Amino acid sequence: MKVLYADLEHEWRGGQSQALLTLKGLREQGHQPELLAVKGSPVAERVSAAGITVHRVGRLASRLHAALALRRLIARGGYDVLHLNEPHALTSAWLAKSFRKVPLFLSRRIGFPLWKNPISRARYAAIDMFLASSETVAQSLIDSGIPSNKITIVNEGVPIPPLFTQGERMNARNHWGIRENEFLFGCVSVFVPEKGQRHLIEALPAVRAVHPEVRLLLPGDGACRASVETLARELNQTDAVIIPGFITNVDQVYAALDGYVFPSEFEGLGTALLVAMAAGLPCISTNRGALREVVDHNRTALVAEPTGKEFAAAMLKLIGEKSLQKRLGEAGRREIEKRFSAEKMAATTARAYQEVLKKRRTA
Repeated sequence: MKVLYADLEHEWRGGQSQALLTLKGLREQGHQPELLAVKGSPVAERVSAAGITVHRVGRLASRLHAALALRRLIARGGYDVLHLNEPHALTSAWLAKSFRKVPLFLSRRIGFPLWKNPISRARYAAIDMFLASSETVAQSLIDSGIPSNKITIVNEGVPIPPLFTQGERMNARNHWGIRENEFLFGCVSVFVPEKGQRHLIEALPAVRAVHPEVRLLLPGDGACRASVETLARELNQTDAVIIPGFITNVDQVYAALDGYVFPSEFEGLGTALLVAMAAGLPCISTNRGALREVVDHNRTALVAEPTGKEFAAAMLKLIGEKSLQKRLGEAGRREIEKRFSAEKMAATTARAYQEVLKKRRTA
């Protein structure tokens, strides 16, 4: 199949990571994926670096430029499907009337209700298949009036890497200035209210009263970063907290950690948590939103409510039990291998394409 994938985001977040993995996975399966993206965006640059064809549109009025590009590409490109990775791409495809030429697929990774104004309804009506990242997201689509036969669950996936070596761990910890006797928790996430980084800061005083050697690494950027930094100062925890901003080499984070903490108040699935589990890290997570489909308390992770008190208790438990750290790390990695690999995500996506194309040919 020849697949045109569209993503008009200017930032690099979980959805763009999934786009890169899906495109690479489709290519490995023998398909011909291409990407339409904004010039200079992280997803455009990283997909191009992977050797996949990228069609670029300007940063200003990108939706209008993308609509014109889609009309031109589909007219001459011989694409079998158009896969829209986010809402801006959907708007462009609708403006271009792409649904008259090829089936449209829309990735959906958030569990919030769909907008119901006339234009939104028209845009969603043009979609042949919604690709929901979880059962929770699929149910939100059904609750918004989307027929169940137009929804396929495609769980987000991550690569299953080799476990980090002792040398890689030491290099990563040296990079962040972490001593061997210090216990390093971390969370990789954008700083927005629902990600809950403030709960980790609130947990630190109780944790460090027992284990003063604990530190916390919070890479990422976003609207709430300044307020989290302020909270760390107010609670006298700045010496324990590292907030380096946006980083490109996330492996250098995961390799340095002793435990992963994910205090999210709502998730469509939680790619960063999947990466941590795949790396064999013992994890503490909430079970809000679709996270209940990922973590099983005391088997694949410890589960806590998103509060400072709850996370402090779970962090203390994890620090104090070496056998628990080992058991959770091993079980979490097996769970990702079985259910949430990037290879499985790409294969499920390709099957969804094929099923819709088969229905169209039959009709």
